[in-house]
Amino acid sequence: MFANVDDVADALRDTGYIPSKATATAVFLADRLGKPLLVEGPAGVGKTELARACAQAREARLVRLQCYEGIDEARALYEWNHAKQILRIQSGSSGAWDETKSDVFSEEFLLPRPLLQAVRENGPTVLLIDEADKADLEFEGLLLEVLSDYAVTVPELGTIVAERKPLVFLTSNATRELSEALKRRCLYLHIDFPDTALELEIIRSRVPDLPRTQGEQLLRVIERLRGMDLKKKPSVSESIDWARTLLALGAAKNPNATLDRAALASTLGVVLKHRSDIDTAVAALGL
Repeated sequence: MFANVDDVADALRDTGYIPSKATATAVFLADRLGKPLLVEGPAGVGKTELARACAQAREARLVRLQCYEGIDEARALYEWNHAKQILRIQSGSSGAWDETKSDVFSEEFLLPRPLLQAVRENGPTVLLIDEADKADLEFEGLLLEVLSDYAVTVPELGTIVAERKPLVFLTSNATRELSEALKRRCLYLHIDFPDTALELEIIRSRVPDLPRTQGEQLLRVIERLRGMDLKKKPSVSESIDWARTLLALGAAKNPNATLDRAALASTLGVVLKHRSDIDTAVAALGL
């Protein structure tokens, strides 16, 4: 358990994740209060990476449930190994069905999926329920049931209750509104694009060889791009990729030099993924 907000910030920084004060505070409260943390924001601002960093900081096992349209209990909770069950039934004697039945619905034939894995884990665990907004509304009922008691009921085996509650992160790109019931169960954190100072610190932590002057120039360009009417604005992860790209093209040869405009123009595809966005940027930036 984290000692305080500063302890969270320091621990995350040690993993290479640079948190804002609001992020460190939300993680501390989720950890201290034992409540899930719902993290919303645009793609690429570090929502998933936050869960990974917390797992690393706590030396905990990271269990990830990737949500998608149509996900069901079998993929999230558990399912039975039907092929192995059939083999066991076929190998049993015809007169011992009661014994065979209790055998095939035992631990040996159970295939735990992420939610059950996290509940059963005895050591420190971080459960990441990624892109929860992609799942169906009905699936939220399942999440709510599990996260309310940190327990999973397997009819054939009974109710399995977590001996040690996992630290739970739910991420959402807000493609649809999550239910109020699920939101009430969670603490809430919105991660937006960071301010210039924080993003520069993030870039320099991930691309330490990029000179500070050129990192500042790059961020000025990125800020202008985010201010344009684009289909998809550059994410923080794409800012990092662009910094690495320019570094690979020789940006560090002269630390005080201005970023090469031709290099910027030829590498816009690192941060912009639609032709119309590239055309808009080239015209607006005069590249």
